[in-house]
Amino acid sequence: MTSASGIGSWPGTDIRETLRLVRDTLTSLGDAEGDRADREERVPGSVSGLPYLPELPQRGPGADVVGRGAGLLVGLPVDLQPSGWRFVDRPGRDAARTAALLGEDLDELAEAYDGWTGRLKVQVAGPWTLAASVWMPRGERVISDEGASRDLVASLAEGVRLHLATVRRLVPGADVVLQVDEPSLPAALAGRLPTASGYGVVRALDPQVALDGLEAVLAVAGEARGEAVIHCCAPGIPLPLLRRTGADLATDISLLSPRGWEGVAVGVEEGMTLYAGCLPTAGPTPRPQAVVDGLVARWHELGMPLASLAGVVVTPACGLGELTPEAALSVHQACIDTAKELSERAVD
Repeated sequence: MTSASGIGSWPGTDIRETLRLVRDTLTSLGDAEGDRADREERVPGSVSGLPYLPELPQRGPGADVVGRGAGLLVGLPVDLQPSGWRFVDRPGRDAARTAALLGEDLDELAEAYDGWTGRLKVQVAGPWTLAASVWMPRGERVISDEGASRDLVASLAEGVRLHLATVRRLVPGADVVLQVDEPSLPAALAGRLPTASGYGVVRALDPQVALDGLEAVLAVAGEARGEAVIHCCAPGIPLPLLRRTGADLATDISLLSPRGWEGVAVGVEEGMTLYAGCLPTAGPTPRPQAVVDGLVARWHELGMPLASLAGVVVTPACGLGELTPEAALSVHQACIDTAKELSERAVD
């Protein structure tokens, strides 16, 4: 069945209200004060909705994807410096604020999804985006140091394990889907990350090392038989490497080259689910029919059966954190309308 979901970030600072909007848009929960016993993970109509825990970066440091990811690290305390998050000897106020924001979000998640049974997505920063964004005490990116990178990967994997366990405890009926965000991975693999001085670049990340790190974090979802998806919305997405992880793929499809589409087709044939970021987050929202026409045409070019489009998850091209709440809600609704149109067209 065709699905609709979001990437993660939302505008605003009110997590309770945002959770309600995401929940009610992507599910048939109805009145939050009504009977919760018969809730279904279904958008009215012919598509399913995949709800998720939204991120509100406008609340400040610690609420963004990197700050939240740094806060999940176990045994590697961080604090916020002018250059960004940096390893320190002991956690300080910034780490405490990050933990408090996540704790608030999880408390509200438990209330919003009381009695929920079905899939529920959570997002975390991937190991290489985090290693590219967090700094060593001496002032270089963690990713520039092989030993520090290994420590970060292991620490993040343990932090994600604890995070998922908490979500499952708070929402015991949830089938948790883990989304690993890796916007910095293409730059890391291509050796395009600047050094602290800005006059050089960090040595390109070895693809096998990148694969090992991704698999270490993704394995956490598999330990509980959960689903995992890698989200990358940067140009040059390394599709062959990501397919080797066995995870599903979320990406801005407007960035895919013809060769990239061929890689997607191979992945879908191998059982990968495509989270198609086909609703732009800037400019006018296209009509669902126009979006689906483009997907169907691409599928024909690839020689793929239209029936396989039924497994696509329709999402925005990227996060919605820079939009107004009204615009974010409009994009979400457009995802649902597009998924409905796609469901009707996904026939041979």
